[in-house]
Amino acid sequence: MMNELDEQYTRTPFYGVNKMTAHLRKQGYRVGRDRVRSMLRGMGLMAIYRKPRLSRPNPDHQVYPYLLKDVTVERPNQVWGSDITYIRLLHGFAYLVAIIDWYSRYVLSWQLSNSLDNSFCLAALDEALLLYGNPEIFNSDQGCQFTSSSFTERLKAAGIRISMDGRGRVFDNIFVERLWRTVKYENVYIHGYQGMTEARIGLGRYFDFYNNDRYHQALDYQTPGAVYSGSCGHFQENDKVSSGLVAGTI
Repeated sequence: MMNELDEQYTRTPFYGVNKMTAHLRKQGYRVGRDRVRSMLRGMGLMAIYRKPRLSRPNPDHQVYPYLLKDVTVERPNQVWGSDITYIRLLHGFAYLVAIIDWYSRYVLSWQLSNSLDNSFCLAALDEALLLYGNPEIFNSDQGCQFTSSSFTERLKAAGIRISMDGRGRVFDNIFVERLWRTVKYENVYIHGYQGMTEARIGLGRYFDFYNNDRYHQALDYQTPGAVYSGSCGHFQENDKVSSGLVAGTI
């Protein structure tokens, strides 16, 4: 049922508990609204937001303002964005974080974890900074993984300005939202990964394809790798994204 909810949510993120319950019942499941509500909460899905609210806020953490209103993104490494999504597995589920360059749509790094501890977000950030240098602005939601001092201090130490989505703002991090939809329809739902190791290998292959072979209409049918490398001389289009599992998460 959780897998069915995940796929339906990707199609209709505006469905609430009642409509999700009706959908499951039409699929032959005998289920009540309380059970559906509990599953949606466990997956971090809320209909009033376009995206899964996997990154829950911590009232003790500092929240930073959104810096990108009316900003024209016109070069690589001007703005990076990050988010977390739910990845269904045959036996359980996992969480995927990615860091993307807004201008080129290039996936700079990603990590897969079986918990929402912020260590996998930190690992993705460290890898992106190591491989690609520092962006001018880093944008995320207000989830505790991104507002934690361990995460924000890394950004501030590198001289990176911190931007965070307004609560309930659908389009503040739209490029990562579109990435999740693409990854699920073109990879996760097709392959039906059994476990973490298989998902890591499959997602690694997909992100390599996404960066270096998949043409994007919004990029005038160029690949993200070609657009990113066009302004970043140290980068080669066939470079591989080497992200994966955080140690101990299998």
